[in-house]
Amino acid sequence: MSLRDAPRPAADEVTITGSDPLFASPFRIGETLAAALAARAVAANDLWELRTGRRQKIGVDVRAAAATALGGEDMTLIRAADGFFRPAPLSPAVERMVALTQPWPTADGRWFLPHFNLPHLERRVLDVLDCEATPSSVAAAVAKWKADDLEDAIAAAGACGGVVRTPEEWLAHPHGAYLASRPVVEITKIADSAPSPLPDGGASPLADVRVLDLTRILAGPTAALSLAEHGANVLMVTAPQLPQVAPFVRDTSHGKRSTYLDYSTVDDADRLRSLAGTADVFVEGYRPGRMSAHGFGPEDLAALRPGIVYVSVNCFGSGGPFGMRAGWDQVAQAVTGACVIQGGDRPQLTPVYLCDFLTGFLASYGAMLALARRAREGGSYHVRVSLCQSSMLLQRQGLLADYADAPGRLSPGEFERYAVVDDRTIYGDLKSLGPVIRMSETPPRWEGTTPELGSSRPEW
Repeated sequence: MSLRDAPRPAADEVTITGSDPLFASPFRIGETLAAALAARAVAANDLWELRTGRRQKIGVDVRAAAATALGGEDMTLIRAADGFFRPAPLSPAVERMVALTQPWPTADGRWFLPHFNLPHLERRVLDVLDCEATPSSVAAAVAKWKADDLEDAIAAAGACGGVVRTPEEWLAHPHGAYLASRPVVEITKIADSAPSPLPDGGASPLADVRVLDLTRILAGPTAALSLAEHGANVLMVTAPQLPQVAPFVRDTSHGKRSTYLDYSTVDDADRLRSLAGTADVFVEGYRPGRMSAHGFGPEDLAALRPGIVYVSVNCFGSGGPFGMRAGWDQVAQAVTGACVIQGGDRPQLTPVYLCDFLTGFLASYGAMLALARRAREGGSYHVRVSLCQSSMLLQRQGLLADYADAPGRLSPGEFERYAVVDDRTIYGDLKSLGPVIRMSETPPRWEGTTPELGSSRPEW
């Protein structure tokens, strides 16, 4: 709430119910996600008040909040031939990635996590390790390296991975110390512009707000999905040749439209600039520096569209010695100490993609805070969030003493309370865990159907 630069909400505005654990983890996963979702709802409430002069009551259940981090695992059901909804089958590509993307022991008695998502990044890791894409081969290859040397070699190859550190080692590391000195959501005014008040009225806090979503794979798409749930007009932009993870696309595209534009070509880049010129929010999750290299960095878009809110989602944050490195949820867990807390002497990943979803919720929170500032005082803003910051935030919430009997999923009754059925998707008839925030006047919801990639024209 200190990031809001506004009076704290009234004592009865937000109600958080329930408690951890839903998962077999010492972390307060549900309580942390519920707090982020409640903060996001408060930011939406601020925009609603600017539109209408009214505030709403907000409710979040901790167990439902925790379940958002499951993604498609049990939280997306597909109607079978017999008419009943059953869990979506696990993706072989995701299962393979999970089997390989684990902490492995190194030659100097430490642990290292190499990351194997997306074919081109997997190839870079395998070239460094000089091994086959099997758990036994990866384990044998990692065991030949010293941990720090392998981390540097992976980074130099443009691949992803990280040394498994304790929380204390991370905070003593120059990059951990840098992030500890920064807010968990960084909001920087990057240019001046006239105030841009939200239109009076509207059916939702973000009605008529245009969002370009240039992200893939969980954290970034979750940020844009969060904005869609509060009424934003979200257009996903990707290119047909870019690799995707189909279940992640399915589960983070609700309420959006999707178009194909390849910003590395002149015509498509011009079309993307035209869209950005009338956008309110631009969300990107590419490797640091990639957007700027193609003329779509924050300063570029602030000049093109004064008043833009530019949201960057990455692994390592806004600066520091690792600031230009790419990474994923698992890498953030490894380097910041979460794997050690989860697994002890044999480091383990948490049971869910906690950093991804928490980062997405925080990104949407920052975007809405920036929109409120733009409405009041004007300006273009750069909002920055990172997977490592989210992991550090999670650790600061304290640990549970008892989680051995955690169920690992919602009960059928709990799931049904939030379930949304969509019988028009290219993936079949879906029943998904819907938005879990409750708001008294504008409950978050998904408009339209879950789209096929590239199914819309590149226009608002």
